[in-house]
Amino acid sequence: MNPTTINLNADLGESFGAWRMGDDAALLQVIGSANIACGFHAGDPVVMRETVRLALANGVSLGAHPAFPDLQGFGRRAMQLSAQELEATILYQVGALQAMAAAEGGRVTHVKPHGALNNIACADAEVAATVARAVRALDRDLILLAPALSALEAAGEAAGLRVGREVFADRTYQQDGQLTPRSQPGAVLHDAQACVQHVLRMLDAQGIVTADGQRLPTPIHSICVHGDGPDAVASAQQIHKALEAAGYRLAPLTALC
Repeated sequence: MNPTTINLNADLGESFGAWRMGDDAALLQVIGSANIACGFHAGDPVVMRETVRLALANGVSLGAHPAFPDLQGFGRRAMQLSAQELEATILYQVGALQAMAAAEGGRVTHVKPHGALNNIACADAEVAATVARAVRALDRDLILLAPALSALEAAGEAAGLRVGREVFADRTYQQDGQLTPRSQPGAVLHDAQACVQHVLRMLDAQGIVTADGQRLPTPIHSICVHGDGPDAVASAQQIHKALEAAGYRLAPLTALC
């Protein structure tokens, strides 16, 4: 395999007040880009700033992780917002993280929607266009981190944004290239070695490999490793080591898009 560059990203800053989620400090030693919660599905101002500070100290690029205003549901419940409401909601959240980044001498370089917002934007062209419009209104140089082969990827390109195409280390795919819904058996891979094999299979195929073995060609810039499970850090570490062993150089998202 020819040496090439790849990015690892993870969703971080999802603690809130006295409640803690994940081991952000450990994950920041493994990944290249952080998607930081902006307070609407998780996180709070103190957590946001601390996560920004830790990410910068580890040379990890900063991304905003906006969501539906659904703190109780962790942003995983679908909400019906008008285009005006959704655009303003995204502007509000990304702007908050931009302020935290500026206070720490850093800069937000990408945006990745969270949870139900991301899922809907992957399939609904109108919602995807609203997300892309909000990102472009803030800064047309921001990278939109979007699932490969999704409506969100297409909307980002149509808006003239830099688009990072991601695949998920721990999620299986359907024949249309979309994630298998969590409600279905086999949607989530829990074993670290299974995640490693899944990632390497897609990189070798230069595209998404579905649960039934179909290959859907696409560029892959980034791999998402989730940070909220009990084995998240160990799994991310194994994926990192396997990528290096396969000849990949790991880098921040800004080096690829």
